[in-house]
Amino acid sequence: MKKVTMADVAKLANVSKSTVSQYLNKRYEYMSEETRKRIARAIEELGYQPNIIARSLKQKTTATIGVIVFNILHMLTIQVLHAIEEACQERGFHVIVSNSDDDPEKEKKYIDMLLAKQVDGLIVFTTGKNEDVYQRLVEERFPLVFVDRMVPGVEADAILLDNKRAAALAVEYLASHGYERIGAVAPPLASHVVPRMERIEGFRQALTEKGLPVIADYFVTAEISSIQRELAKLFASGRPPEALFAINDLTLMKILHFVKNNGIHVPDDLALISIDDVPFADIYTPTLTTIAQPTFAMGKKAAERLFMQIVRKQKHKPQIFRFPPTLIERKSVRQRGNNNDGRR
Repeated sequence: MKKVTMADVAKLANVSKSTVSQYLNKRYEYMSEETRKRIARAIEELGYQPNIIARSLKQKTTATIGVIVFNILHMLTIQVLHAIEEACQERGFHVIVSNSDDDPEKEKKYIDMLLAKQVDGLIVFTTGKNEDVYQRLVEERFPLVFVDRMVPGVEADAILLDNKRAAALAVEYLASHGYERIGAVAPPLASHVVPRMERIEGFRQALTEKGLPVIADYFVTAEISSIQRELAKLFASGRPPEALFAINDLTLMKILHFVKNNGIHVPDDLALISIDDVPFADIYTPTLTTIAQPTFAMGKKAAERLFMQIVRKQKHKPQIFRFPPTLIERKSVRQRGNNNDGRR
């Protein structure tokens, strides 16, 4: 069967090959709506399939970007990916997603694989490591954007939540409801994992500013698989916290398992507030007070910054974009006493 060519499409649509080429590349500026419809009908009637490889070689682009995430299960990851994919679809770009499992070696292998596939740029939810690899990409002016985390020493665009403000919102809200003994639950702290460090630092600062005690035992920082065990030790101590702040959705899940398995009632026995507005927050009993990240806006900005670099092909001044958190008030925190500054 004879292969359908662009010339065949042009002939059937009664336009030039260059007009068909402009249509395929979504350059519609000087093309009438009728011409676009004729070309679309011709492509459908002939079953024309553009030669992607040939177009890539000619245009020196694969119309593909790579996205590397450190944990595909994070709600933040899923929601930001959706926004990135939508932005890429609008521009006719494809997305290749890889999951590093927060392993720097896997991250490096995925970078090498995606570069070998000649992607036009990378959006990376980085492990915070591989500084030499990213530094080389920056020096070569390869389009690069970090999301949620950064790599110390590497000057590249980064899209982050205002993490300290998010933690402060949690403390301020709990304090306004009369809570004094407030704990925080997080994965192990590491200097290269920016959100964890910033959220815990913001949490400590907010407690101090509110005149509330900063109790070392109330900081549960453990591997996700060990959080329930560490919480059991804390609550067996005889003076457990009145409220817990979960720094992300995965730690929240472990807290919810813990309270269910131990007959702890929320919010009567323990108040809960977390960063990441999980989908079940408004159907869980009681509904969960959360601090939402503007995930769609973050994903859209990440794509915009990447495409800006792809189009301009020149050195630009990297920027760090901090997005404001939003507290969503539900029922996992109740009013205690009459004092609204957190001290009773």
